[in-house]
Formats: sequence, structure tokens, C-alpha cells
Amino acid sequence: MLRIDGLDVSIASVGILRGVNMAVPSGKFVGLIGRNGAGKTTLMRSVMGILTPRQGNISFDGSPLGKMPVHQRARNGIGYMPEDRRLVPSLTVEENVLIPAWTAGAADPRERLADVYKMIPEVEAFSERKALQLSGGQQKLVALARALMCGTKLLLLDEPFEGVAPVLAKRLAEVIAGLKQRGLSIVLTESDLTHSRELLDVIYSIDRGQVSVAG
Repeated sequence: MLRIDGLDVSIASVGILRGVNMAVPSGKFVGLIGRNGAGKTTLMRSVMGILTPRQGNISFDGSPLGKMPVHQRARNGIGYMPEDRRLVPSLTVEENVLIPAWTAGAADPRERLADVYKMIPEVEAFSERKALQLSGGQQKLVALARALMCGTKLLLLDEPFEGVAPVLAKRLAEVIAGLKQRGLSIVLTESDLTHSRELLDVIYSIDRGQVSVAG
């Protein structure tokens, strides 16, 4: 589903990722585990096209991503949940969830929205509330719902459990576990395996921008 070969990424001339090789099989959950600052978010942003690699290749579903713009990657079935959620505070929850569909030019996103609400019914329950009225954990659920709007094949979940109360972290883990039955591929980053150990099929570790298979 996703393949990364020899990826080097620099930010402001500082090397962040060095020779990264990863493979994400179809329908599998892959963990990228490492401390803060190890390069996890840089890798996610590179796959999404937010950052441009200095060298190396990223292919998805058998096709090179190259310089494909972010919105086109969303159209191709890739969803991204950033660590800091990046919700628009003044918009309602439903408007936030619909943003990627609008950006990708989806003709009628309502059918997909209804499906997302079935996966995370809590989000529908507070769909009319402003994003700024939600707790941090609730905002994580909304960010996951937003990623699912376009993430019909691959989800990139950057630190989904970070800063979330234990009850909501457990709920997030339940929702993510349920996505396996839908055949989704997932790349999930975390600083350790506290919440994700039972979810993952393959584990990579990342340290100082270098990635290795951990289990």
C-alpha cells in the first residue's frame, strides 16, 4: 500500500530523516515508535506532501507520489491526523470534518460523512458545537473523523493518544481497532507502546531520523 525508499528530508538545511525505508502492507497497522524530536512528524508530513524530500521515493498503491499536491493525495484515499489536531476553532465540528472533502472537491460528501458518524458516533452527537468548545480528547476524535473523510485506503495518525485522558485514549484505541475490519492500512506514531501495542501488526523504531524494524 505504502512504500518508502531511501528517504532523506531536511528542514532549513538541517537533516531530519536519513535513508528511511518502510513498507506498509495493505490492511495492516504499522507503528512508528520513537521519542519526541526523532522525526516521526517529519515522516508523516513527507508522505502527505507537506514537506518535500531531498532524495528518495514514496509510492502509494503502486504509483509514485513524487510532487503530487496534498489535495490530490487526499483524493487518492490518504487521510492525515496531525498531532496538534489543527481544527478551525470558529467552525462547527461537522464543518471541520468536511474540510478535506471540500478541499479534495468531493461531489457529495454526505454519504461518507454518514459512514464516518457510524464509526465515531460521539462526533455526530456534538456535530453542531464549535470546535473550540470541545475538550482535547474530543478534538482528537474530531481530527480522526476528519482524517477518515478522505482516508478510505490509508490513515496517517500522528500521536493520536498524546495529551488525552485515559478514558478517551481507550475510546480512541477502540475506534482505531475497529478500522481493521474495514481493510484500512494505518501508520500510527507514538513515543512508546502504551496504547498501541495490541493494535499493531508491524513495529518500526525511529531514532535521530533513522528507521529500523523493531518487531
